[in-house]
Amino acid sequence: MAESNQDKALTRHPGAQFRTTRWSVVRNAAHEDEAHRGRALEELCRTYWYPVYAFVRRQGYEWADAQDLTQGFFAHLLDRETFAAADKQKGRFRSFLLGALKNFLGSEARKQGALKRGGGVQILPIDDSASEERFQLELTDEITPEKLCARSWADALLGETLNALQRDFERVGKLDLFEALRPHLSGGPAATPRSQLAEALGLSVGTVTTSIYRMRKRYGELLRLEIAHTVATPEEIDDEISFLFSAMES
Repeated sequence: MAESNQDKALTRHPGAQFRTTRWSVVRNAAHEDEAHRGRALEELCRTYWYPVYAFVRRQGYEWADAQDLTQGFFAHLLDRETFAAADKQKGRFRSFLLGALKNFLGSEARKQGALKRGGGVQILPIDDSASEERFQLELTDEITPEKLCARSWADALLGETLNALQRDFERVGKLDLFEALRPHLSGGPAATPRSQLAEALGLSVGTVTTSIYRMRKRYGELLRLEIAHTVATPEEIDDEISFLFSAMES
């Protein structure tokens, strides 16, 4: 069966369409221009708000204080000196972010009035109630702050990958197909049998099977790209993939 131009668009690897790496976001956040720093910080906050919040919350802070500290931490990252200390060659981005957070909690949070450091600063209009609801659902007695942060980090990267995959389908006018096939990424119990899916979509079972294969393949490519944004060298990608899936299972 010949591959359509739209299918080719979903399976090729157009690197120019992907967002900048997390390390380049760090460099932008250290930029002298306030607008550059604000946009860079907004991207970091939008992606990694919950992993930071979950770590702070699991340290024993009440939800309101954890919200203030999380906002305060991202505001703290506006400091050029914080980002000047970030060196892509020193390790993985998650290690940098967690280290910066621990340093922040270990020093800034002890200062008088530290819990109010947000001072009304809202980096983004975050839905704090949703963060706390999720935290309560994920909380177990044995989970450590580090494990919870790692799991949340993995979930954030997998979510970013799924969003990128959705944008791929949307660009070629196949958003409905994406919604129909999405449960088949993992092949869980929510996935509609392929014969039923084929009938609903007006396609052959073979075409549906091929589309699922291509979607999974593209998801794998996008995941590797997303992870590449957070590590120093390509050699670290496979190890980081292993880390992500072990974090999700822990």
